[in-house]
Amino acid sequence: MTDRDVLVTGGSGFIAGHVILQLLDAGHRVRTTVRSPDREEQVRAQLTEAGMSAGDRLTFVAADLVADDGWPQALAGVDTVLHVASPVLPGHVQDEDTVIRPAREGTLRVLRAADDADVRRLVLTSAFHAVGFGQQHDHPPFTEADWSPLDGPGMDAYGRSKVLAERAAWEFVGGSALELVTLLPVAVMGPVLGSSVSGANHIVQAMLTGAMPGLTNLHIPVVDVRDVAAAHVAAVEADVAGRRVLVATGDPATAMPQIAHTLREALGSDAANIPHHVIPDDAVRAAAQHDPSLRGVAADLGFVKRIDVTRLRTELGVNPRPWSEAVVAAGRSLVAKGLS
Repeated sequence: MTDRDVLVTGGSGFIAGHVILQLLDAGHRVRTTVRSPDREEQVRAQLTEAGMSAGDRLTFVAADLVADDGWPQALAGVDTVLHVASPVLPGHVQDEDTVIRPAREGTLRVLRAADDADVRRLVLTSAFHAVGFGQQHDHPPFTEADWSPLDGPGMDAYGRSKVLAERAAWEFVGGSALELVTLLPVAVMGPVLGSSVSGANHIVQAMLTGAMPGLTNLHIPVVDVRDVAAAHVAAVEADVAGRRVLVATGDPATAMPQIAHTLREALGSDAANIPHHVIPDDAVRAAAQHDPSLRGVAADLGFVKRIDVTRLRTELGVNPRPWSEAVVAAGRSLVAKGLS
């Protein structure tokens, strides 16, 4: 394997942190962006706590997705970009532009800077939201050929941001020598870095703290953050230029009561606050009439999404862990860090 100079955007993020750890372990030299230089000490500390080795091969540069400043310096001498940073605001928001605009424009800003710097390859972290949301419940197993309809049932600003940002990226590279790969992970859970909780780990946290009043008949496809990171590292060199790759376990989407049961079995008394009550579907749909944050949940009740991960396994060589390992790792790390 060739040691490369790799830029990871959004180094303080959950997925990005795990990507950085695995890139360093693979022998790459890593540069990462943070919105402010003040964040470097905190990010280094949480990566060191997580077992970072060869931290001398990690450097930082200040750059923000909403401004051009810093990106030429961030891209100078870089071979590969892993563009992980993006606003994450699932659910209802008052002004959708606060999510969509920075996602789409930020992606294009990084692509332009990478193209100007003669970067070889850019790996974009998209999401399953760009594939499997707003779809009919009789949909066959999802593949990389699928795109979420912008106005499908349950689609929200975050889902639209992922569709529009990824489509803009593919359109951009149509007139560029830059190689593009897009990765589309499902709900990401796993070991927490530092003291912040992000991604689908919020679901586990809400269960453990008792903030979730009851369980719904929502089926969530889950993947471990360590497998998402492995897919990013593999995409640095794999023969996948011009490809989309779904990142999931390959198991059917997991019902919320299954997640709750798995946490109770693994965590014992630390899972005492997890609800047992399953809220009837009709009650969730009725509540969604008045609560926009529940519309996405109501639209997908009972929808067991199946995902084809052939490309992940055969072209990136990643054999993902069972969903239960991701759920349990998330729960144990939340308990260990006092975040539950």
